[in-house]
Amino acid sequence: MKAVIMAGGFGTRLRPVTNRVPKPMGPVVNIPMMEHIINSLKDIGITEIVSVLYFQPDVIINYFGDGSKFGIKMEYLTTKDNYGTAGSVRMAKKFLNERFMVLSGDVLTDIDLEKAIKWHEDKKAKSTIILTRVENPLAFGIVITDEEGKITRFLEKPSWGQVFSDTINTGMYIFEPEVLDFIPERTDFDFSKDLFPTLMKEGQDIHGHVAKGYWLDIGDIKAYRVANMDVIKGVVQAKIPGNRKDVVGRDLWLGEGTTTGEDCRFEGGVLIGKNCKIGKNVYIYNSTIGDNCVIEDGAQIDHSVVWENCFIGSEAYLEKNVVCRNVKIKAEAYIGEEAVIGDDCKVGAGATVKHGVKMWPGKTLEDGSVLGASLVWGDKWNRELFSAHGIVGLANFEITPEFATKVGAAMGAALGKGSMVATARDGHGVSRLINRAFISGLLSVGVNVQDLRNLPAPVLRYQINARNIMGGVHTHMSPYDPNFLDVKFIDDEGMDFTVSKQKAIERNFFREDFSRSEVNEVGELTFPHRVLEYYKDGLVNFVDSKAIAKAGLKIVLDYSYGSASNIFPKILSEYGCEVIALNAFEDSKKLTKNTKDFINEYNQLAEITGSLKADFGIMMDSGAEKVFLVDETGTIISKEDAQAILVEIICQTRPGCTIGVPVSSSERIRKIVDKHKCDLVYTKLNNRNMMQVAEMEGVKLVADGEGGFIFPEFQTWFDGMASISIILNLISNKEYSFSKIRKELPADNRVFQRVPCAWEEKGTVMRNIMANCSGEELELIDGVKIRKGKSWVLLIPDTDKPYFNIYAEGKNKEESMKLSEEYKEKIEKWKK
Repeated sequence: MKAVIMAGGFGTRLRPVTNRVPKPMGPVVNIPMMEHIINSLKDIGITEIVSVLYFQPDVIINYFGDGSKFGIKMEYLTTKDNYGTAGSVRMAKKFLNERFMVLSGDVLTDIDLEKAIKWHEDKKAKSTIILTRVENPLAFGIVITDEEGKITRFLEKPSWGQVFSDTINTGMYIFEPEVLDFIPERTDFDFSKDLFPTLMKEGQDIHGHVAKGYWLDIGDIKAYRVANMDVIKGVVQAKIPGNRKDVVGRDLWLGEGTTTGEDCRFEGGVLIGKNCKIGKNVYIYNSTIGDNCVIEDGAQIDHSVVWENCFIGSEAYLEKNVVCRNVKIKAEAYIGEEAVIGDDCKVGAGATVKHGVKMWPGKTLEDGSVLGASLVWGDKWNRELFSAHGIVGLANFEITPEFATKVGAAMGAALGKGSMVATARDGHGVSRLINRAFISGLLSVGVNVQDLRNLPAPVLRYQINARNIMGGVHTHMSPYDPNFLDVKFIDDEGMDFTVSKQKAIERNFFREDFSRSEVNEVGELTFPHRVLEYYKDGLVNFVDSKAIAKAGLKIVLDYSYGSASNIFPKILSEYGCEVIALNAFEDSKKLTKNTKDFINEYNQLAEITGSLKADFGIMMDSGAEKVFLVDETGTIISKEDAQAILVEIICQTRPGCTIGVPVSSSERIRKIVDKHKCDLVYTKLNNRNMMQVAEMEGVKLVADGEGGFIFPEFQTWFDGMASISIILNLISNKEYSFSKIRKELPADNRVFQRVPCAWEEKGTVMRNIMANCSGEELELIDGVKIRKGKSWVLLIPDTDKPYFNIYAEGKNKEESMKLSEEYKEKIEKWKK
C-alpha cells in the first residue's frame, strides 16, 4: 500500500509562523508536522510515499530528500498551478497503481490507521473517509452515515441549525486506484466539493470509518501551540526526540549536549533540544525549546513553543508564546500571552510585547519599548512595503485600518500639505473600510481628498490625469484570492507610482517621519460630481461612434460582477451596437475568481457567443482593467493569441507604428511587427514600465499578454472599457475576423516553469548567470534573456514569491522544453 501526503498549503492563518517555511514543516515538539505523519505511516508498514507540493517545495525536498534517512522511499510532485485537493492527487496517478491512503501534512493525530485500512478491506470499499467526532463541528465538513457505514450526506461548514451530526471529515482517505478515473486531469478539483458528489451521483458508494483517537487540524496559532502542549502532556501519542529523564512529578526530555544550571525548575511536560545552554534559576513549565538555544539566568517560560537557535535573556518572561527561529530576546523583556515572534526578530532589553501581538520576521523592538500592535510590514518576504502590484496583503489582517491610516499619512507627507489626492475602491465592504482609513491618514497631515467612492481604477486614473490631481489610491479585492486586498498608488499622470515615490512613502512609514496637522489645517474631504460624465464624454469622443453604430455589431459582454456594470452600459448605448450582458450587476462576494470559476464563466461566454452568432464575446475582469476574448465562432481566444491578434490589427491600421510587449513575449510578435515594417519595443514585466513605454512617441499599442491592453492615443494605462470601445472601432468595418486572424498567426512555442529559489539565493543565482553566460548574446531589459540563434531563454527572479521564473522558446515546444529544463538544472547549481 502507498500513501500521498498533501503538503502544498500556504498556512495563511498561521502567519508569521509560516512566513518562511511551508505549513507542514512547522515543528511540533521539534519535529516537522509532516514527519509525525510519516512516522505514523511507517509504523504500519507504509513506506512508499509521494508528497504533493505547491508552496516553497524546496524546503520539504531538502529536509526529507529521497526519504532513506527516515526509512521510507519519498517521491515528489510539484506544480505551479493549484489543482485543488483531488486534482493534485490525480497528478500522482502513475505512482498510485494500488490501494493508497491520502493524508494532510499539517494535522496531528494518533488515530489507528491500520484499523481503518482493515475496515476498508472488510467493507470491500472503493473509497473510505476516515471520520472522527468533535465537540464543535462548525468549522468542519459534517458527514452522515447509515448503519452499514455508507455515507448518505455531506454538509460543508454548517451553522448550528444544520448540525445534524458531530462526525466530521478528517481529510484522511483510503482509495482504490480506479477512483482516480473520476478526477479530471489538471483541473481544480476538490475531494469534498467535487469528487465525493461526483461519486455519489455516479452511484459509487463512499464509506465512512468513524475512528477513535486524537485528531487536530493545526489551522491557526492557537491550535499550533495546543498541538505542542498536547504531545508533551501525553494527550496524543507522538515521537518526542531527546532522552526522557526519570523524574517524579514531571516529564522532561533533554537533547544531547544540553546543560542545565543550578536551581532550574521544570514542571509539567518540558522538551529541550540538542546543544542548549540553560542558566541558573530558570523556570520552564509545559514548554518546548528547540536545538541550540541559550536561556540565561532567571528566565521564565510558560506554555510556550521556542524554535531553534534562540536567545532568551536573563529575567525575560514568556507566557503562551510562539517564538520562531533565530530570535533574540534580551534581558527582562516581557512577551505577553499569545504573542508570536517571527524568525530573526530582536526584542530589546526591558521591552514589552503585549497580549496577542505578532512580530513579522526581521523586526526589531528597541530597548524599553512597548509594542501594542502587530509589526507586519518591516520585512514581509522582500523586505519592502510595495510589491510589483502596489501594496498587497491579507484583508483586515495585514492591511488593517491602523496600517492604512499610517500609510495614508506617509503618502500625504511625501506629497506635501495642501496637495490634492483622489481615492476610489470596489464595492466590497473591506475595501470601503480600508479606503476610509487611507482617507483619514491623508487628511491628518493636511492633504485634501476627493473620494470617488465605488469606481474602477481606470476611471480614477482618468480623473487624476484630467483634473491636475497630485495622486490617487485605489483599493480593491484581489482578483485571484478572496482573502487578499490590493492597493494601487497612482501618480499625477494617472500611472503607477515610480519606485522613487514608493521609497519616499516607505521611508516616512518606517521612520514615522510625518507630523499631524494643526486642528485648523487638516485636509478637506469632498465628493466630486460629474466624474463619470467626464470619463464617458472623453471615451465616446475618442472613438468613431458613428462608424460603430453603422456596423450594427452584436457582442456578448460579461461584466464579472464589477462596478463597470454601472458605467459602461451608458457608454455602449452611444455606440448603437447590440449588447447581450452577462453578470451585469455588482456582487461583492464574486469580485474574486478562482481558476475553476474563471474557466466556467469563460466557457459560458463562449457558448452564448457562438449560439447567438455574435461578432465576438468579451469578458472584463471585475476591476475593469483586463479583457478576455471569444471569437465569432464561439471559440475562446487565449491571452497570448489575443495579444498577437491585436498587434496584427494595429500594425495593419497604423502603418509604421511602434508596438510594446513584455520581454517574455513570443518571438511571433517580432515576426508580425516585422512583416508590417513596424517597430517593436520590449518592456519589463511590471505595469509601470509598460505605461512608460506607452508614453513613447509612435507607440500605438502595449499588450501585456495577460489580457491587458494600453491604447496610448486615448490614455497610457490598462482600461477594459477603453479596450472594448477601441476594439469595436477597429472591427466596425467588418474586415477583421478574430478567427481568421488567429489561423494565420505564427506559432507560439514558449514554455514557462518556476524553480523554487529562496529570497536569499536570488542574488547568488543572478550573479552566477551573468558570470557563466558572459560570452553569450544577452538582453538585460528585465532579468537575463539569453539568445541562442532563433531560440531564447529568459531567467527572471519572481518579485513576490520565492521562485525563479524561466521562459523559453525554440523552434517547437519540444525544443523549448529541453531548453527550459537545461536552465532549470543550471539554476539549481547556481544557487550554491
